[in-house]
Amino acid sequence: MFSPSQEEHCAPTKDPVKYGELVVLGYNGSLPNGDRGRRKSRFALYRRAKANGVKPSTVHILNSPQASKAVSCRGQHSISYTLSRNQTVVVEYCHDKDTDMFQIGRSTESPIDFVVTDTVSGSQGGEETPITQSTISRFACRVVCERCPPYIARIYAAGFDSSKNIFLGEKAAKWKNPDGHMDGLTTNGVLVMHPRGGFTEESKPGVWREISVCGDVYTLRETRSAQTRGKLVDSESNVLQDGSLVDLCGATLLWRTADGLFHTPTQKHLEALRQEINAARPQCPVGLNTLAFPSMQRSRALPSLEDKQPWVYLACGHVHGYHDWGHRAERESEAAQRECPMCRAVGPYVPLWLGCEPAFYVDAGAPTHAVVPCGHVCSEKSARYWAEIPLPHGTHAFHAACPFCASPLSLTQGCAKLIFQGPID
Repeated sequence: MFSPSQEEHCAPTKDPVKYGELVVLGYNGSLPNGDRGRRKSRFALYRRAKANGVKPSTVHILNSPQASKAVSCRGQHSISYTLSRNQTVVVEYCHDKDTDMFQIGRSTESPIDFVVTDTVSGSQGGEETPITQSTISRFACRVVCERCPPYIARIYAAGFDSSKNIFLGEKAAKWKNPDGHMDGLTTNGVLVMHPRGGFTEESKPGVWREISVCGDVYTLRETRSAQTRGKLVDSESNVLQDGSLVDLCGATLLWRTADGLFHTPTQKHLEALRQEINAARPQCPVGLNTLAFPSMQRSRALPSLEDKQPWVYLACGHVHGYHDWGHRAERESEAAQRECPMCRAVGPYVPLWLGCEPAFYVDAGAPTHAVVPCGHVCSEKSARYWAEIPLPHGTHAFHAACPFCASPLSLTQGCAKLIFQGPID
């Protein structure tokens, strides 16, 4: 029986092969001021015209960093492990024709394919907030994809710089494994969480782990930058699954496989759901004026409130138009507390915005629930899914957050069912 060779099996197709997408949590379809070049809210990984992957080859044990040809030669990828002032282990990497490599980090230098900056919680409504001191590494991590089916994607901590080198200095956590190969961790670490059951309405949160420079999986350090590594987890791997989360200490990325995206609602579907809600002409139960969700484009960019904007009392879910009564604040800090005129429930009163990033949806259900306390609207199963996902925060804390704006969720109420009133006529 004829059996095609690997080269024939992986021959270029008319349409480029899509490995998947990395989507930054906290942005509702685009960066606040729009996507620009390599700096954007999502990055699609396609099979390259020519493989650019690398794999370990020669190991050198040197008495001085200057002695390494791999470090001085710009054409040779290498990882340097500085053990002491007098000893450095340099691992040379050679070309791998079977893989494509994509690099992610804060640097805008050419080796970085996807430029990621710190996500500011709840920053949707205004100008991008500058970060005085970023905790994201300039060359944070790399994703390596197999060029042949099933196009497995693996993640590794650290990326190669403009000289094609990765340097782990004296203070970095590093070690020699029992099989003799060197490995290490980056300063603030690259954390990964694979959801149990894939990225579906039945999925449950997995356990956060740390990925090493060579792609091994470890339990978390006591704090992000502690010098002592966690324990090796042999039973888990660095293979990205649909719905895997990658945390770079300042930004969290969601990995969606090409197949996963195929089953995700499209922008067109979300727009149809928006029009369906507006076509039902929901009304403010007090002012009796018709309400309407703003266009997807207005919701995505720098949203500004509109006259017909729906607002919600999050304690009960009753949807109203904007009004300026019902304040229950005795102090300035309680200004968000309002009393619903329908049921007297007291709680936050916020405008509603549609969640416009399809990759964050676990199903194609109607937008019936609002995330608490920010007011982003999505399907019930999507809202409940994200309410259960603990995301890294700071050096050792975790909390659930809205995927559309990164606002921390309420500890007592992750989402609220919306109650619309239809037209009286």
